[in-house]
Amino acid sequence: MTNLKDLNGKKVVTTDAYSLGEVDGIEFDVEKAAITHLRVDLTKEAANELRFKKPIMGNVYVCIPLNLIQAYGHVVNLNVPLEQIKTLKECQ
Repeated sequence: MTNLKDLNGKKVVTTDAYSLGEVDGIEFDVEKAAITHLRVDLTKEAANELRFKKPIMGNVYVCIPLNLIQAYGHVVNLNVPLEQIKTLKECQ
């Protein structure tokens, strides 16, 4: 079992070795009582690559579905390349 505090701050990397950013929380479905996504605080470069507009004050977050996570340890490794992350929407 993994504790949320152990995941927060971990770098998130795609299969093509692109560093998206760091885990900054989770999305939780109350009705299903289940974690559905990891909330990732994108780097400025990742936000630009994914064509999200980074606000002057604040950050851009994307919610990664759990089925896109291949493994985690020192970093969170995704099982998809950056190109597939482009289909995800920004989360608030």
